[in-house]
Amino acid sequence: MPLGLPSRYDVASVRGLYTGLSDGWTYLNANAAPQISERVAAGVARSFRMSAAVAPQEDSTGAHSANRTPGQLEGARNYGAARMAIADLVGSKAGRVVLGPSLSALYQTLARSLRPMLRHNSSVVLSKLDPPALYTALAEVDADVRWAQPDLGTGELPAFQYAELVDGSTRLVSFSAAHELLGTVTPTAEILEAIRSRSRAWTLVDVSALAPYRPLEFDELGADILGIDIGLLGGPQIAALVFRDEAMFRRIESYSPAKTSHTAEKLETPVSTGLAGGVGPLVDHLAALAGGEAGSRRVRVHKSMDALSDYLSELTADLYTYLGTLPAVHILGVTGEAAAGASDDRLPRLTFAVQGVPAETVHRRLIDNGLVTTLASHTPLLTEMGADEIGGAVTVALGPFNTHHDVEQLTRVVASLA
Repeated sequence: MPLGLPSRYDVASVRGLYTGLSDGWTYLNANAAPQISERVAAGVARSFRMSAAVAPQEDSTGAHSANRTPGQLEGARNYGAARMAIADLVGSKAGRVVLGPSLSALYQTLARSLRPMLRHNSSVVLSKLDPPALYTALAEVDADVRWAQPDLGTGELPAFQYAELVDGSTRLVSFSAAHELLGTVTPTAEILEAIRSRSRAWTLVDVSALAPYRPLEFDELGADILGIDIGLLGGPQIAALVFRDEAMFRRIESYSPAKTSHTAEKLETPVSTGLAGGVGPLVDHLAALAGGEAGSRRVRVHKSMDALSDYLSELTADLYTYLGTLPAVHILGVTGEAAAGASDDRLPRLTFAVQGVPAETVHRRLIDNGLVTTLASHTPLLTEMGADEIGGAVTVALGPFNTHHDVEQLTRVVASLA
């Protein structure tokens, strides 16, 4: 396939990559439990099986022979492969990737390591749009903590407030590129522009909700650090921080006194070698969705995610339109006068309630009809948006394998309650 031509997204072929879809259920819960592709499952199984085995010995001569470690175990190679795969996913370099067991653990490590930058009278700006586990991990830094607030009508994060929150004392600004339950997309470029006009603070952007649906290009996003939860893409339970420049590691403390080199390793916490071995297969899987056979993995991933984004944009429009036309359905951030100015830029996710019907009942009716969704978490943001007052809410999140028929089936079942 020529690199200049757009890729065709064949959802029937994509569904064949997920053996778990053969059980008869319709999975609409990608926000909580994305389906695991056969390539990822096989990759993790192999990496666990072979982690303690000695890696194949290569010819000791040649330009790269000095970088080889005789008797190295297979598991040790999995870390380097995982870093390279994440770099290909986001458009960066492997040396800038920090691995960790979860994003909250990495945020906690980063908060401790930033102590040299957080001097007297410094400040950090966090966002209440983020998952509580992430902003809590950063909130205990030794600095003045300021909060960016989402709009309670739309669930969006307004960019204008950063002109007031950020000043010369600000050392770190952290926010999410999208909301995991509401599907709202943050105006990242506007926020970063406002930050740069006021401060030289580092910017940390969590792209975990955005990454399953859209191609990522580190330089275009413009942040200093990206956070990504690989598990939320259908991969192993591993997360990563990706830094703009390896020189940034010189400005932060090492997590462990034993790690003194100014590399990504100074921030890393222990990660299973078996799980690390599943990151490469995940990115290979994403590249195979619609990336063709020509070009590097990075090129194929970007092409594939472009095609996926185009395909899911149609499903997103149907999802919001069909459910939104049901009179008794309230879509958080979309329905009502307070949400009249909501942006049309949304992910294929939403959280909804049915008037007069408890969320548990809605969820049960969906399960009885073969539709797997999730009860929305009782987060502070959803509570302030009124989710608890209306009896709770249900979250729907599409995956690469979902079809128009899935959206139509969801609408019919909800309509039977509404």
